[in-house]
Amino acid sequence: MAEPRIQTASGRLARLGFGDAARAAGVVESLGLDEGLVGALAATADPDLALGSLARLAERDPRVVAAVAADTGLRDRLFAVLGVSAALGDHLVRHPEQWRALQGDDAVRRPSAAEARAELLEAVGADPAEAEPRASGDGALEALRVAYRGRLAHLAGRDLTGAATQAEVGAELADLAAAALEAGLAIARAGEGGSGLARLAVIGMGKCGARELNYISDVDVIFVAEPKPGADEAKALQEATRLAQGLMRACSATTPEGSLWEVDAALRPEGRSGPLVRTLQSHLAYYRRWAKTWEFQALLKARPVAGDPELGERYAAAVDELVWTAAERENFVEDVRAMRRRVEAHVPRDEAERQIKLGPGGIRDIEFAVQLLQLVHGRTDPMLRRRATLPALAALSRGGYVGRDDARALAEAYDFLRQVEHLLQLQRLRRTHIVPPGEAELRRLGRALGYRADPVGEFTARWRRHALEARRLHEKLFYRPLLQAVARLPGDEARLSPQAAKARLEALGYLDPEGALRHIAALTSGVSRRAAIQRTLLPVLLGWFADGPDPDAGLLGFRQVSDALGTTPWYLRLLRDEAAAAERMSRVLASSRYAAELLLRAPEAVAMLADDAELAVRPRESLAAEARAAVQRHTASPNQDAENAVAAVRALRRRELFRTAVADVLGLLDVEETGDAITSVTSVAIQAAVDTAIAKVEVERRGPLPTRFAVIAMGRLGGGEAGYGSDADVMFVHEPLAGADERDAAGAAHAVAEETRRLLARPAPDPPLTLDAGLRPEGRQGPLVRSLASYAAYYARWSSPWESQALLRACFTAGDAALGRRFIELIDPIRYPPGGIDDAAVREIRRLKARMEAERLPRGADPALHTKLGRGGLSDVEWVAQLLQLRHAGAEPALRTTRTLPVLRASVALGLLAEEDAKVLAEAWRVASRIRNAVMLVRNRPSDLVPTDARDLSRVARLLGHPPGSAGDLLDDYRRATRRARAVVERVFYG
Repeated sequence: MAEPRIQTASGRLARLGFGDAARAAGVVESLGLDEGLVGALAATADPDLALGSLARLAERDPRVVAAVAADTGLRDRLFAVLGVSAALGDHLVRHPEQWRALQGDDAVRRPSAAEARAELLEAVGADPAEAEPRASGDGALEALRVAYRGRLAHLAGRDLTGAATQAEVGAELADLAAAALEAGLAIARAGEGGSGLARLAVIGMGKCGARELNYISDVDVIFVAEPKPGADEAKALQEATRLAQGLMRACSATTPEGSLWEVDAALRPEGRSGPLVRTLQSHLAYYRRWAKTWEFQALLKARPVAGDPELGERYAAAVDELVWTAAERENFVEDVRAMRRRVEAHVPRDEAERQIKLGPGGIRDIEFAVQLLQLVHGRTDPMLRRRATLPALAALSRGGYVGRDDARALAEAYDFLRQVEHLLQLQRLRRTHIVPPGEAELRRLGRALGYRADPVGEFTARWRRHALEARRLHEKLFYRPLLQAVARLPGDEARLSPQAAKARLEALGYLDPEGALRHIAALTSGVSRRAAIQRTLLPVLLGWFADGPDPDAGLLGFRQVSDALGTTPWYLRLLRDEAAAAERMSRVLASSRYAAELLLRAPEAVAMLADDAELAVRPRESLAAEARAAVQRHTASPNQDAENAVAAVRALRRRELFRTAVADVLGLLDVEETGDAITSVTSVAIQAAVDTAIAKVEVERRGPLPTRFAVIAMGRLGGGEAGYGSDADVMFVHEPLAGADERDAAGAAHAVAEETRRLLARPAPDPPLTLDAGLRPEGRQGPLVRSLASYAAYYARWSSPWESQALLRACFTAGDAALGRRFIELIDPIRYPPGGIDDAAVREIRRLKARMEAERLPRGADPALHTKLGRGGLSDVEWVAQLLQLRHAGAEPALRTTRTLPVLRASVALGLLAEEDAKVLAEAWRVASRIRNAVMLVRNRPSDLVPTDARDLSRVARLLGHPPGSAGDLLDDYRRATRRARAVVERVFYG
């Protein structure tokens, strides 16, 4: 009959949630468990685990079954522990007398810190009443572990049945850890047997210091010692160090009862490289002179936990002063952000999504946000000086630094994540923060949290919801207090004083904090939807602006863009939903006045910031097609509108310049790609202007143009190396049609050239494009436009070495492509002479270069800092490349290019230039070009000089990727690169 009964029971147990129902039925029958006990086991997180542990415990102490049948409180606590923690189940089986701690009135009473200390000291044979308790007995380490885990089981019984809050659990665990440290110190003293030369205090750090400890965690400590009166300091510190080492071994050593946890003293001055024990004065001297920002953030949690209480309190009081002035340190915010990035970077990518501590939206996100706000505002508000996270968050909310809803959401997320953390660690009493992927493990977690219908689904959904909210609020709360200084928030929350807000803005790097406050007030005042979105965005944006070279300009630009687009529905959605777009806009506005000005002329361009693909440089063919369509829309109508046609093309150019500038600022383009992009859109604009000018001239002449017309790009435009502030160097060429009057053809061509220049340079909201024809034959004294035959006659008779050199950059850019090709065919023998140039021409070029260096450098300019004409600058590199072309391109087609860097590369391949020399020249060219572009981006004014103004230099350096305070490194890099390049120029160019 037993077998059918077990089979029937097995089916019932399977329905109750037992995984191995057949085995469970046999155990239930052998233990004689009634329906009530079976139901209670089935309600645990892991019924099979709970039943198995109960069976093993009953083998050691059969009275436990009757006890749980008679005492529902004991049953609930014991079964909850056994269903969650295999490790505590094993411990109770080894020490069955300890299950009784879960029985009776004491089972629900929280012991005091003093009671925990006394119990563990007694366990190791020390007298709690002694001023310097001494341990005795060989089994002290094992006794400590047995007593400690008994207290853990007692606490877990209350924790898992809801009799203790998470805050109470963390505080009791910290008290228990402090008691274990005290007992470990007693063991160390007994082993030392010395003369008692030193007073030693143990300072709890991290979660132990904050009284929010986990079940299993490294316990962070700092040791501070003082010699007793009359004792030698060196000997006293040696004794204190031995005691500290003994304490650490007492807690960390592995015994048959396992270990407690690692005692980690790495937060001490100089970390693991520094002495384990220091005097109080030595600690303070280090913190005042050498400590980094993160060390003060760590000291926020410091609390005496064991050893000499008076010395510990003196230490805490002394470092407290330093902690609450840390935010006044230079680069405080940058240091805190850098530490956050380092923490996140150390999380393995495959673990990040399951990391409840360090992953996105994890425990560290919440703690980090709270600690930063504490450190910033705790200087003036003592109510914020709390060690534990939840009390500090509550104080921030009461003080108006964090909105009530935000504080509540963060507290709920923190409480949930800490519960999960405890459940993960309780199972094996191992330090872990990773949610397991397995279905069974997730089911156990969900059931332990009280989810019954769908434990896995409910747990996962709640976890993800809390993580997303915690991450969002983590980003938001970095700068939330600034908003409360200027705008009354929902619920009429308290404000910061204007003085405190101003100080905070100054700490972030705003040079005009009062102006910044006015902008913030204008953006966030009122109850409109727009103001609500700005209130949500600005806390993060203010920090992003502060990350840039010019926070004030960033905030001003944001206000201006928002004033222009704030009521546009898509803009509001973009700000709310696309964090990447908001971050990029902040970075661009705080980095580049040039880009900001382009954006303000057409704020709708902000839409392209949401997607990397939108910032990719568009192909020239695509731009040309768009420009042609714009021209045709305006010139195909009876009222042919040349100005509006070219205005549309200039707007296209402005948009593409903005796209390029943004990609440049964000580091998505290198200097060669930037030059390509600017050259491409400039050429497209010139072509569109030529098409429009031809159409207009034909209307005015009432007939087709009697000549072909082309524009030849010269200089940096011809070289594909145009910069943001570059004029477009060009030459105009025409070729009369068969039978046309040459004078009439020349007049028509001149009219087209002048109209093209006028259309591109006329006042408009878009950047003007000046066509500079100064490199034409005879310069500004010669005709603006020449016929192809005239060019041929001039170059045959009058061409000089400098003109041959200038033609090295010439390429067709707009107008009649066939004419452009014929012009290039005409000049190729001039710029690429078949036999190369003779020695006299080389001497003439060298003489011209030396004269240019002497005469064209602006008065007072530092030759070492002029990116174009200075020593080792652009001109130096380009003249080397061009001399190589003039000498060898006639015989070497690989040298026939208008671009500088390809000439250098080809020269190396042909054995005309040493590879190392080419690298040195190319590096100087890139550095000078990048700085030249960066100056324009930062100042919105072209300049060939490396800035000497400290603010401008700092902004250029930041834009180019140098960290704050390292503008001098930019100067050093530039001087080093150009000095090396000049040495190559002296040797290769001048001989």
